Amino acid sequence: MEQIDDRQEFVWFLGNHSGKHRHFRCWALKGDMSNLPLKKTAKPEWLKVKAPGGQNYHRIKDMLGKLNLATVCQEARCPNMGECWAGGTATFMLMGEVCTRGCRFCNVKTGNPKGKIDNREPEKVGFSIAQMGLTYVVLTSVNRDDMEDQGADHFGRTVEVIKKNDPNLIVEILTPDFQGDISLINRVVDSKPDVFAHNVETVARLTPSVRDPRATYQQSLDVLAQVKKHDPEMYTKSSLMLGLGETDEEIMQALKDLKAVGCDVVTFGQYLQPSPRHLKVVEYITPEKFQYWKQVSDDMDFLYCASGPLVRSSYKAGEFFMKGVIDKKRQRAEQELEL
Repeated sequence: MEQIDDRQEFVWFLGNHSGKHRHFRCWALKGDMSNLPLKKTAKPEWLKVKAPGGQNYHRIKDMLGKLNLATVCQEARCPNMGECWAGGTATFMLMGEVCTRGCRFCNVKTGNPKGKIDNREPEKVGFSIAQMGLTYVVLTSVNRDDMEDQGADHFGRTVEVIKKNDPNLIVEILTPDFQGDISLINRVVDSKPDVFAHNVETVARLTPSVRDPRATYQQSLDVLAQVKKHDPEMYTKSSLMLGLGETDEEIMQALKDLKAVGCDVVTFGQYLQPSPRHLKVVEYITPEKFQYWKQVSDDMDFLYCASGPLVRSSYKAGEFFMKGVIDKKRQRAEQELEL
């Protein structure tokens, strides 16, 4: 793709249920484009992390390569990859490395997989998890608008295989929006993950210029609402990136919107530009400001909030907290059965 104006060029793929795709180039994105500065802002000290390494890190990396499995840690260039892998934690990305959408903050490849999928992936992921000795696993995926069910059954089957292999393993999923299709959302919910996460990513005003045109702010809220409607006991979770030009008032409104659809857990992290062709950082948010949003979220009675410059949706501290909550929930259920 030739380089035009970084504020305007955007490529994405539109698919339909017949699997056909058309390739479009959009020269003028809808929405507020004022968050796209021309000059690069220097990265502050608090965002600098050590290069990944260590015996466990290399063991996991080698194993994933041999099994031809993808992790969002690698594809999204997560700044916590070294820390998490060294501690034996990884987030698996299902259904390949090519996404049918082209969000302007995301480093995952955009393209047309043409319905290609590894039907043995659920078993491969289950084997990998067994080798890693995890107690809490996170599954996410690319968008698969090229598939009739957008990959919902594949996602659900992966959860079911993992749960069958180890009923005690806690499974968190971070899903696409499935174009808001209620039946597809319900299929994934019925696979019984312990935590269902879907990210709004940014505030309402910036959504059209940050996310793929098919990913709307309201649709993401509707996904979270449907999860709670179908299974009120399931924990739901969402995440916002800060530093894209959002205002405090807009962040507060996003929190109110998430609370209104019953979202249990919220996370805040600093947006980091993964490459020169992606959205530029408007502002580096201070650790103190992230702490402020954690306090606000706690005061609003969210079950949990992880907030910090290097926090991502799948964040180890949040996983530890959720593991404690879910373990207690399971213990209560067992005690009730004994009565």
